[in-house]
Amino acid sequence: MKKAVGVSARRVEGLGKVTGMIKFPADYYEPGMLYGKTLRTKIASGRIISIDTSKAEALPGVRKVVTAKDVPGHNGHGVLFPDAPVLADSRIRSVNDAIALVAADTEEIAAEALELIKVEYEELPGVFDPREAMQEDAPKVWEKGNILYHLPIRKGDVEKGFAEADVIVENTYSTQMVDHAFLQPEAALCTIDERGHLVLRVATQYVHWDRVEVARALGLSVNQVRIICTAVGGAFGGREDMTVQIHCALLTWLTKKPVKMIYDRHESFHAHSKRHPMYMEYKTGAKKDGRLTAVEARIIGDSGAYASWAPNILRKAAVHATGPYQVPNVKVDSYAVFTNNPFTGAMRGFGAAQPPIAYEAQMDLLAEKLGLHPFTIRWRNAFEEGSVTATGQVLETSVGLKESLLAAAKAFGWDVEQLV
Repeated sequence: MKKAVGVSARRVEGLGKVTGMIKFPADYYEPGMLYGKTLRTKIASGRIISIDTSKAEALPGVRKVVTAKDVPGHNGHGVLFPDAPVLADSRIRSVNDAIALVAADTEEIAAEALELIKVEYEELPGVFDPREAMQEDAPKVWEKGNILYHLPIRKGDVEKGFAEADVIVENTYSTQMVDHAFLQPEAALCTIDERGHLVLRVATQYVHWDRVEVARALGLSVNQVRIICTAVGGAFGGREDMTVQIHCALLTWLTKKPVKMIYDRHESFHAHSKRHPMYMEYKTGAKKDGRLTAVEARIIGDSGAYASWAPNILRKAAVHATGPYQVPNVKVDSYAVFTNNPFTGAMRGFGAAQPPIAYEAQMDLLAEKLGLHPFTIRWRNAFEEGSVTATGQVLETSVGLKESLLAAAKAFGWDVEQLV
């Protein structure tokens, strides 16, 4: 076996990318292919009263106009729950919602046809703050309720822990929605091969799951769908959900022609998920020597209108809510909540990136109140082999936190002997 660790590995696609030889989805062409475009809603909450596609269909060069009634299979997609519509049929829940598709001889004709589709809406009250969405009288994004997921974690007796504390710090922290902004916006080219099977070229993070989602929406067997992952111009979690895949496949299936779809940056922002904004209420107690006695946290994640990965992400946020520290008494409640905001999903860290903003700020504030160095309070609570996490996991091996702390302290020139 070749040595890999400690060696600067050569990227498989590196040469193709720096020479421009590698192909992204938009670089593929097929003779006689059509160009697809998507009409998206401009409201965040409402109902579709009517859709008139007659003028678009009459435009020379337009080959097909598709609405929800034309989706042959399940009109929904989603990695955990298929709740995001392929094309909205009546209810609008988010500006992510697509209303209609056009396939035409050129991109320009397809874009012109979108302008000719008339959609009449009834706007409905929306809710855009997940904390407000949790209230009983909040507008319902879904009839079943706005709370998608709740995970409680309990360890020890948190009230006893706060009673034993010499100092307590309470604060609320929030993080914002973040877009992945990968360099290559979404694109796809779909064809039908000699066997009558769909062949979709797309930059994706989940070839196998894309296949399932496309087949389910088109009412096909998975054996009738082939997904080819081209070069990927960045993803960071943003290509784990459906965007262009089903729409391009649907236009190809209904026209029996090759179809290419390319998003510009503006549409890319509309189409894919974002990082979950989180509201994090923290209460942390510690003894005079800095040792933690209790942590209570309430984390509320904004899922937007659709589930995507929200339960998994808010579960990870809850599991990481106490950070890499030993806490004898813990109470954590983590929620994923529907709103009418753009949907949120996977992004680097997958729910573990937001809580450190809260629990590390708490550690700094506790240190300040106790007159301790920020290194000292972390050192005295740091995980080591044998530590038990808030979920009861015993850390048996590979716990290198204290080694990392020492290395960082030395790099800063701190006198570690005085700090520990």
